[in-house]
Amino acid sequence: MIVGLIVACEVGFWVLLAAGLAVRYLLKMRRASVALLLGEPLLEVVLFVVTAIDLRNGAKPSWEHGLAALYIGFTVAYGHYTIRWLDGHAAHRLAGAPRPPKPPKYGLARARHEGRLWLRTALAAAVALALLQAAVWYVGDASGTEPLRSWQWTALRVAGIHGVIALTYLLFPKKAPAGDAAQGRTAARR
Repeated sequence: MIVGLIVACEVGFWVLLAAGLAVRYLLKMRRASVALLLGEPLLEVVLFVVTAIDLRNGAKPSWEHGLAALYIGFTVAYGHYTIRWLDGHAAHRLAGAPRPPKPPKYGLARARHEGRLWLRTALAAAVALALLQAAVWYVGDASGTEPLRSWQWTALRVAGIHGVIALTYLLFPKKAPAGDAAQGRTAARR
């Protein structure tokens, strides 16, 4: 049941996002699009509540409950970023706005970009860890919470691996080709 709800929340996220952007740029109804986009966090609230009710009703904690916590953490950390990114592209394609800037490719500017993405991943892991720990306390049975503890380690590993990858951009920055040197300096000033 929980996995089906996670899939439904993911599908709902994209449907609400597409509807919100279509209403904003095709129908020119900004307030209606904001209302649609504000419905996005409600999906995660529903997932959280259903997961808590499932555990309260005696369901044995499983990988599905851990996956729900990771999904909520990812959505908290990357949801707004994804919406803003797609809004910029929709504005460009549908409303004639300028093309959104691409992430920097080289040097310290790229390292800063990767560092900001890692901070989002760290936030996702922190939210998931907090939700999983709350679920462990909520269940109370130490022997039955192993799947939840396992997902805590998974969240930490994901954040750690992404942190190492982001650090490589700082320690071993990619140099701009000779023709792109001016672009690298411009991106570094941002």
